Formats: sequence, C-alpha cells, structure tokens
Amino acid sequence: MKLSIGHRLFISVLLAILAVAASAVLLLRHKVLAGFGDYAVGIELDRLDELSAALARQYRARGGWEFIPGDGRQAWIARELARLQRVRETTAPALPPIPAVAVSSSAAAVPPAPPALPVPPVPPAPPAPPLPPPQVSDADAAAAPLLPEPLLALSLPRRITLLDAKSGYLAGRKPDGLPIARRAIEVDGRTVGWLGVARGARPSDAMAYAFLEQLHSSLWLIVAAAVTLSALAATLLARHFRRPIRALEDGARRLAEGRFDTRLEAARSDELGELARHFNALAERLQGADSARRQWVADTSHELRTPLAVLRAQVEALQDGVRQAGPDTLDAMLRQVLALNKLIDELYALARADVGALECRPVPVDLWQLACDQFDAFGARMAAAGLAPARGSAPAQFRVRADPDRMRQVLDNLFENSLRYTAPGGQVVLSAQAEGGLLHLHLDDGAPGVPDAALARLGERFYRVDASRSRAHGGAGLGLALCRRLLEAQGASLAFAHAAQGGLRATITFPLLEDGA
Repeated sequence: MKLSIGHRLFISVLLAILAVAASAVLLLRHKVLAGFGDYAVGIELDRLDELSAALARQYRARGGWEFIPGDGRQAWIARELARLQRVRETTAPALPPIPAVAVSSSAAAVPPAPPALPVPPVPPAPPAPPLPPPQVSDADAAAAPLLPEPLLALSLPRRITLLDAKSGYLAGRKPDGLPIARRAIEVDGRTVGWLGVARGARPSDAMAYAFLEQLHSSLWLIVAAAVTLSALAATLLARHFRRPIRALEDGARRLAEGRFDTRLEAARSDELGELARHFNALAERLQGADSARRQWVADTSHELRTPLAVLRAQVEALQDGVRQAGPDTLDAMLRQVLALNKLIDELYALARADVGALECRPVPVDLWQLACDQFDAFGARMAAAGLAPARGSAPAQFRVRADPDRMRQVLDNLFENSLRYTAPGGQVVLSAQAEGGLLHLHLDDGAPGVPDAALARLGERFYRVDASRSRAHGGAGLGLALCRRLLEAQGASLAFAHAAQGGLRATITFPLLEDGA
C-alpha cells in the first residue's frame, strides 16, 4: 500500500501526540494513587488540632504523660475525642430568643382562644447506641464512590496513635508497620510527643478511583484534540516539504530523459536545499560529461578520418596511374598508417584508463636516471632541430615507485612535445628537486609560450593550442591527456606552467620512497 508523505506525517504526529497524552494520563494516575492517601491524612491531621491542643494542655498541667491511664490505652483516644465533643456541645452558644411579634389593632379585636387542656409530658427516648465503625472490604473500597463524612469520622479514631517525644507508644492504635503521618505536639516550644494517623487506604483509594473515573471521561476529548492537531500539523508539514520534493522528482525525470540543462531552485537553507544544490552540481557534471562525450566522438572521428583520407587518396592515385608505387609513395602511405596506429593505441590506452584497466607494474625506480637516459636519446634530434638540450644537477633523493615502461612512454611524449613545438634556437632543460617527501621533475622549453587561458586545459583530450602550437606540427591532442592518465595510475601527477625560457614547463610529481624501501 502506497502512503503519501502527508499520510505518513499525519500518522507520525498522531502517534506522537497520543503517546504524550497516554504518558500524561498514566503519570497522573500514578501520582494520584500514590499521593491521594497522604493528602487525605494531612486533612485528617488538621482536624485533630483540637485534640493536639488538649493533650498539650494536659501535659503542661501534669508535667508529663502520667495522666494517660495504664489500661485501655487503645480506646483512650476515642474516649478523649468523645469528651472533647461533649465539651464543645456544652459550651456552644445558646440560640438568641425569638423577638415578640407586635399585635395590630385588628388582631386585638379578635377574642382569645380558650386555653388548651393540659397534656402530660412525654418521657424522652433512650439514647441510641453508637454505631460501630464500618467494615469496608478492599474490593468494595476500590469500586466505591467517595465515602460520606460520617463514615470517615467514625473510622478516624481507630487510626490515631499517640507517641512520646522518642516515638514510643502511649495510646491509641498500636503501630503495626503501616506508614503513619504524624504531627508534633509542642509545649513551651519543645516537642513532647507525636500525634499520628495511619493512612486510611480504603477511603482514600475510593476517592482516588472516583477522581480517575471522572478523568477518564475526558480522554475522548483528548483523542479528538490529538487527531485534529495531527491533521493540521501534517497538512502544514506536507505542504512545506511536498513542493521541493515534487520539484526534485520532476528534475530527476528530466535528467533521465537526457535534459541535462535542468536546474532546481536552491534557496532553501535546510537539507532539501542542500539536496537541490547537489542535484544542480550533478546535472552540471552530467551536462559536461555529455558535452565531452559528444566532442570525444567528433574529435575521434575527425582524427581517424584524416590519415584514412590520405591513404585513400594515395591508393586511388595508384589505381588511376597518377602515381607510381615507388619508395616515396610507399613511405608516405606508411607514415599515415603509423600515425593511424599511434592514434588507435592512444585511444585504446585512454579507454582502458577510463575503466581502470590500465596495466601498471610499479617498482622502485631511479626516476632521475631514467629521465636522463630518455632525454639523452632525444639529444641528436633536438640538436638537428636547432634546440639546445641541457640538464640540471641530480636531486638529493630520486627513488620513487613507478612503472619504468609507462614512464618511458610519458617522458617520450613530453620530449616529443617540446621538440615539436619549440622554435629553433630555443633551449630544453631537464631538472629535478626533492622537497617535502616529493620528487618534482621539470621539463622547460623555449618560446613560443602557451597563453594563460590554455594552461588549465592542457591535458584535455583532443585539445590543441592554436597559432604556434597548432595541428600544423602534427599530433591529435591525445599525448598530454595520455601522459596525465598514465601518471595518475601510478599515484603521480602532471602540472603545467610558464617556463623561464619563455615556453612551457611540465612538472611530474612523485612521492619519494622512504630510505631502505
């Protein structure tokens, strides 16, 4: 089943709100059940302030707790409470007399009623025996509603305990391990005893469960509010995220169709904005790769067509009898075949390098000596071209890890490039220096130089500098690109800069081997 982002956000927010609401209800339930009894005991202690004051007065008058009888201590607190109740009823203020009602003149004219016959007095009814304390089972207490005040008052005397200053038992309910909430009895600023009340689990639990029962009726309101808030939050969040996601989806579809000029708005500062910026960078790379592919195909076709066209012209001239199959004609045809073969070899090597299949067998090599040997092999050709070859001093360190055959191929391409493009009378210098754990091998040639804009593009496939370094000197523009890929396959690099002699400086950089490697 497919769920949209809006539905997923709605479900997530709803579950989060319901989880918070359920946690709040469970926490409230726990707190109520844990603290409602203590709250009720505190109220009962407040009701016993009169008893506490009476006990303090008797303690002050007697100088101790000797006034408590030795027998019947458990019932003494109940009797003391009953005594205080009778004293309170005896000393209650009398009701004010009913004022006489004035008799009007019209009422005075009515003759008085004859006197009633005397009625013998009715003897008073005997007092009713006191009600025993109610016995409430645990199941009834858990399911019962709030207990009425008379029942709470009858059960209170049975839960009162009187202790001395050292928490020793004096009267009332004997401590039996249940938690007791107590309050100090003070006389002249010092604590002489404690009046404690055992927690009445049954009545307080009944009140707590009744409170929770009323709370449960509000849960449906909480659920309805959670669903409403979840829908509102999910709608706003989905609207906030859906637009950039749809734009990203549309952009990916257009890229899949080959429209590499697609770009997304990247003004957001969150992860979606970062994703849009990465998308634009990817689209730009794909556009550049597609342009390079098209240029690669066009340039390869052009470079392959040139020697083939020359060969075709030579063969057609032989067939038509325009030219004879002499040594000059065969040499010209062979040069085109060799140029075509070199171009194909370079294309093949670059293709293998692109897929990571270029074979390199690096071993410890004296790179300076290898470069000098190859440079000396070009000495005669450079002298014949009017160039002055020169070598610098040997570097302090010169051992690197490289493939000797691939390095000869790289060096021959670089020397051939200097020989081909340096004007007669120029100088070609080979030098090297070791610093920072790297060996830098430099090849500097003379004028003409390379424009600044062309330095960054040297090493691109089929790229040739116009004017002095043009295709008039031969070459397809693959030699420097092949050199760069061969060096990268060996962990080295190739860079270009302006030479002091006015031409081009090519620098090969290799990591030096550690001593003893």
